[in-house]
Amino acid sequence: MKVIKLRDGKERSLRKRHPWVFEGSIASGRADAGETVRVESHTGEFLAWGAYSPASSIRVRAWSFDAAERIDASFFGRRIARAVAVRARLPIESDAMRLVHGEADGLPGLVVDRYGDTLCAQFTAAGVERWKGAIADALLEVTGLRRLYERSDASVRELEGLAPVTGWLRGAPDDAEDTEITIREHGWRLTVDVARGHKTGYYLDQRDSRKLFADSVRHFGVQRVLNCYSYTGGFSIAALAGGAAQVTSVDSSGPALERASAHVALNGFDVARHTVVDADVNATLRRFIDEGRRFDAIVLDPPKFAATAGQAERAARAYKDINRLAFGLLEPGGLLFTFSCSGGVSADLFHKIVAGAGLDAGIDGQIHARTGAAPDHPMTVTFPEGEYLKGLVIVKQIA
Repeated sequence: MKVIKLRDGKERSLRKRHPWVFEGSIASGRADAGETVRVESHTGEFLAWGAYSPASSIRVRAWSFDAAERIDASFFGRRIARAVAVRARLPIESDAMRLVHGEADGLPGLVVDRYGDTLCAQFTAAGVERWKGAIADALLEVTGLRRLYERSDASVRELEGLAPVTGWLRGAPDDAEDTEITIREHGWRLTVDVARGHKTGYYLDQRDSRKLFADSVRHFGVQRVLNCYSYTGGFSIAALAGGAAQVTSVDSSGPALERASAHVALNGFDVARHTVVDADVNATLRRFIDEGRRFDAIVLDPPKFAATAGQAERAARAYKDINRLAFGLLEPGGLLFTFSCSGGVSADLFHKIVAGAGLDAGIDGQIHARTGAAPDHPMTVTFPEGEYLKGLVIVKQIA
């Protein structure tokens, strides 16, 4: 077993069970991409078994902090079985869920989502890439499913020196182009394309927030809804299910909006209650203000504006701008569901950004709820970086 020795004082994070070792913390040692290494303190004390990544600034990702643990195919089977067992205990109102969530499940670089009878996996680090075959076999054995699609096309793979890979990994159907699946969520039906959809096909992490939005629309008697960065219309369906009379979905992707419209019909709603706008969200918000439009509820669920803390300042300006505009479009007493999925923007910073947007707009509001990713997207106490999605539910003050 190859040994990676750390510099004096750089062992503290591993002692606290944080799974990352950065390049600058290493005093000596190297290995092949994805190879299992023994990580030691500068005095030779065992700290962790991990996967070595020669191309990444995160040079080692820890598999285990148990010196007696063996990193082999059965190790991955146990970790996957544990992750699936945790999800089986959660009250998830859907046949689609996240089964493996990277570091939170002790499998850094691996994301696995289930959509009905199909699994979709992303391998984004050298360690899981090296064990891909064993992981694929374990996933099918543990879940009892037969179909596994790979969506290893996230840009983060480039940081690992890995090329993008997509396609059927196990159990390809007779028609390999058949990658669309219909899922159930809170009694609604939604279609997912695991080959062409965002991430692994859909934003499962917002499942609980969509249900909260439907309930809030019903409770507050919301009639006019604006869903920004609507993608395939999850929040739009939630609004219609909650009784909204008119929903406007705004996105810059024509195909996503087509699917959103199809979802309206699929769920039996009157298509006249739903309008799509294929345009830039920021420009659309400004145009609606100029036109004197007003809404009873607005959803802001933008893509990631800041991947790292170093990008937070630029992202803060973008978040502040769209929230300021949204406040101006809300009726007094209206609801704002606003989110950030940027890992580089903390929940505290996001709150300050939205508060600043309200001040600039001359508007105050009450925070009725704070939201995060659904519980099948967990974070651990030793890995705070796992908290990426955060949201605020704000009721605009009535003058």
